[in-house]
Amino acid sequence: MMAQKNGKIGSSFEDYLKAEGELEETTTLAVKRVLAWQIEKAMASQGVTKAKMALRMKTSRSQLDRLLDPDNDRVQLDTLYRAAIALGKRMMISLEDVPATK
Repeated sequence: MMAQKNGKIGSSFEDYLKAEGELEETTTLAVKRVLAWQIEKAMASQGVTKAKMALRMKTSRSQLDRLLDPDNDRVQLDTLYRAAIALGKRMMISLEDVPATK
């Protein structure tokens, strides 16, 4: 039986993903899905169609579709920035310390 830590048995799901070598890919995809969801939500609340959004961003509709695709984690920062500006939002990126593991 595994030792209890903080009243829980076993390791975290994050530890599992790290051990499987999938933590980075899983985290990247999760972040992209959240960003795509936030952009779509803002577009819907403002009544902005995809065609109008692409025009505001000065990009193509297909580029916008790639940005909104939750499974496509290949997106450039300038594209995210233009999406934020097109929706009257501010984009913030930060680096945070990762807690040390034993």
